[in-house]
Amino acid sequence: MITITETEALAAFCESLAGAEFITVDTEFMRERTYWSKLCLVQLGGPEEAAVIDALADGLDLGPLFHLLNDEPVLKVFHAARQDIEIIHHMTGTVPSPVFDTQIAGMVCGFGESVGYETLVSKLAKARIDKSMRFTDWSRRPLSEKQLQYALSDVTHLRVAYEKLAQRLERNGRAPWLEEEIAVLTSPSTYTVEPEESWRRIKFRGNRPRFICVLQALAAWREREAQSRDVPRNRVLRDDVLLDIAARMPETPEDLAKTRTVGRNGLGKAVTDGVLAAVAQGKAVPEENCPTLKRSEPLPRGIGPLVDLFRVLLKMKCDENGVAQKLLASVADLEQIAADDDADVAALRGWRRELFGEDALKIKHGALALAADGTKVRLIPVQGGRPA
Repeated sequence: MITITETEALAAFCESLAGAEFITVDTEFMRERTYWSKLCLVQLGGPEEAAVIDALADGLDLGPLFHLLNDEPVLKVFHAARQDIEIIHHMTGTVPSPVFDTQIAGMVCGFGESVGYETLVSKLAKARIDKSMRFTDWSRRPLSEKQLQYALSDVTHLRVAYEKLAQRLERNGRAPWLEEEIAVLTSPSTYTVEPEESWRRIKFRGNRPRFICVLQALAAWREREAQSRDVPRNRVLRDDVLLDIAARMPETPEDLAKTRTVGRNGLGKAVTDGVLAAVAQGKAVPEENCPTLKRSEPLPRGIGPLVDLFRVLLKMKCDENGVAQKLLASVADLEQIAADDDADVAALRGWRRELFGEDALKIKHGALALAADGTKVRLIPVQGGRPA
């Protein structure tokens, strides 16, 4: 096993992979006590060799690794890549490209919803992964040989999984199905945090513009504060405290102390000043510029049975074609198609429309019917409202 702790060794290993058709990549990180994920290890595999890179090693420059990850001719293979790419984007401002995600490919190839790495490896590489190291604190040093071996297995078995998935995609012609999902995965906007939009992650009732405007200002302040201090959002202020403050809109420290979730002990001067400034900022916005929640239009009465038919069709199509339902259409998609033939949903675009959307619309308008045929469900063309 290769363990890299020095820049020269990292540069040499990355150079040896520069001409590879693909490399496998995984990371181990900690985030429980920080806003930004703390990168601890990077596992990197080539066609024959693999290495564990100790990202916390003193004096180690990860530049050669990031250069390799941005090398366009080399395909970067991940499993469930989003968090890995988020870390790389935060550290470098760039997103690796091109990328292949075996979890997405597994969903396309019929391995189920958000298929786990262990499941995929078991089915494709016929290997078993020791899960006992799963909850390791990867920031602690030294790491044991067993911990390093466990980490390394995340990229060694990934080679076989990738190769077999790539072969399946070539045989069934579904490689283009991945493009839309991979495009989202490799878009820098996916990993850009906009503080002014952070209020949308908070669950609350009501749609009063002024309340939402103050909440938006408070949430944006909290987001920037958490980023600058590198602590989780709730370590700055919990969601329920933000909602309470936004509802009361205090103007002075004394008013703030009367807020139920704050209490007499207060929040400390720096936090108090930030909170009151955010409240004042939200209150100063003209009413017509205050944000509001976009409420979904109520669904037409009586479309429930049609949505249920779509559910059956979706299940049938996914079983027949070996593709995960989550990838093809959501319940919200089904409801919107039931309400509107031109609904702006993924299920009515591209390969999803060809596989599912067209038949859903035909069922909606009586051109197709669903019928049981023993233990199976099949589609029957309909003419004049009756089975042909």
